[in-house]
Amino acid sequence: MATEVDLRISGGVVLPMVEDGEWFRGDLLVDRGRIVEVVRGSSSAPARRTLDAGEAAVLPGFVQGHVHVVQSLLRHQADGLELLPWLRDAVWPYEAALDGDGVEAAAELGVAELLCGGTTTALDFGTCRHHERVFAVAERLGIRLVSGKTHMDTGVGVPARLLEDTDRSLADAAAIGDRWHGAAAGRLRYAVAPRFALSCSKELLAGCAALARARGWLLQSHANENPREVAAIREATGTTNVEYLHAVGLTGPDVVLAHGVHLDAREVALLAATRTTVCHCPGANLKLGSGIADVPGLRRAGVKVVLGADGAPCNNRLSIFHEMTLAATLHSLRHGPSAMPATAVLAMATREGAAALHLGDEIGTLEPGKAADVTVVDLRGWSMQPDGHPAARIVHGATAADVRHVVVDGRPVVVDRRLETADVGELRERIRSAWEATAARMGQAP
Repeated sequence: MATEVDLRISGGVVLPMVEDGEWFRGDLLVDRGRIVEVVRGSSSAPARRTLDAGEAAVLPGFVQGHVHVVQSLLRHQADGLELLPWLRDAVWPYEAALDGDGVEAAAELGVAELLCGGTTTALDFGTCRHHERVFAVAERLGIRLVSGKTHMDTGVGVPARLLEDTDRSLADAAAIGDRWHGAAAGRLRYAVAPRFALSCSKELLAGCAALARARGWLLQSHANENPREVAAIREATGTTNVEYLHAVGLTGPDVVLAHGVHLDAREVALLAATRTTVCHCPGANLKLGSGIADVPGLRRAGVKVVLGADGAPCNNRLSIFHEMTLAATLHSLRHGPSAMPATAVLAMATREGAAALHLGDEIGTLEPGKAADVTVVDLRGWSMQPDGHPAARIVHGATAADVRHVVVDGRPVVVDRRLETADVGELRERIRSAWEATAARMGQAP
């Protein structure tokens, strides 16, 4: 008799994502958190638990390269603004009003949405305080999270409660990272997170780069999102945004910069030469009126590009499906309808996202020996009928509501569309209560 495994995901359309376009009907066998076999056809191996993937696609768990789970309580409260007023008038007052319970509830909302929408790994940007509560939520709810507290020590319109002492800001990050990097059997990792050039002194940016390199942690920031931001940075520094970030150490294969909408040719060449990753956030860029990053052009130039939803106040959803659909269609305006094939977009949301987070040996494809991070997407929705290539059906037809099961590190965290790692009713009540308390501190009615 075959050895019993912990989990079998049975009868699905398997897209291993090892190479673009490959798919077959089969089973996935998981034991002790690892994929032990990817079976073409059906497996007779006994399993302690079976998840039905009939009439569904089985993929590596989706990877997002830029999110802000701590902003989730501000969803639907910051509409109709461009980037800089959006930060000054909505996001920063909100973050200044958050207490520890608010940070935790916001993280619970964001992580629950990510998991139920098929995202198993995210690179997350926090706020300045209480970031250990974000990691505690990630540990409890079961997501794979690379995350860091935000650094801010200067800036026009920044609330006093968010302005940090430079040395203290770096020391706090070091302490949180030393506590949480590698926690939950390696599922949690730290990434140093200076917000952007307009809210961080040169000393703080350089200190962030030095801290990350000393510890072997990733670096993340925002760059070239909005024309007014780009102009303000040039006025303040005398150079372009990317050249300034490069001078202080914020480029390289260990750096993910969100947005990259407004880049000149020299900046693109510098990103490619330093192997810096850009995270494309089309939903947020459209909502804030920031523009459309030239993703096909960046890719042709040799710049690595991944996908992310950014934050709930500038997107209203944390859905990788929304970002994939936009990434696969927006660029037709400039480059023609074949610019971003569904298979390429799906790779950006899986194996390429994993590689950018230095997790490519662990996740991003369905292969024996890798961690069992798996998303099962129901293919029975009307927008996915009739049959076609599963990559096209997923990228152009699926939504977060079509996610049937989600497995992280071999543990089912979403089963039959229900979050398994929290009492959903209690969670909704904590979210409602935390938003009401935060809104009261902001001086507005919820």
